[in-house]
Amino acid sequence: MDSIIGKVTWVDLSVADASRLRDFYQAVVGWEPSPVNMGDYDDFNMNIPGTDQAAVGICHARSQNADLPPQWLIYVPVRDLNASNDTCERMGGKVVCRHSDRYIVIEDPVGAAMMLYQAEAAKVR
Repeated sequence: MDSIIGKVTWVDLSVADASRLRDFYQAVVGWEPSPVNMGDYDDFNMNIPGTDQAAVGICHARSQNADLPPQWLIYVPVRDLNASNDTCERMGGKVVCRHSDRYIVIEDPVGAAMMLYQAEAAKVR
């Protein structure tokens, strides 16, 4: 577990029209989309060309992602999510949204966002 603390383990983008951005990045970068079933819609893993290895995710800004800004969001595991939450706020950052007791999106004091998650939940995609 310690080997992943502080390491960027995933990157995704949440936007109103994920299908449009899926097509954009497929054409521009060459990523190959793979649907991720979210119930009544699909988000997308964007795979490295010619593989089934996900490089990034492109998500619809719905449900838990509805309030996320349209920017690439990095995911970083931390040892103690509650302590990171408290330290963030004490140092001038803020919690933008809490996805569960294991995931939070924070903004640093200048407004850059990132997803922090409890390391036990760590799952490299």
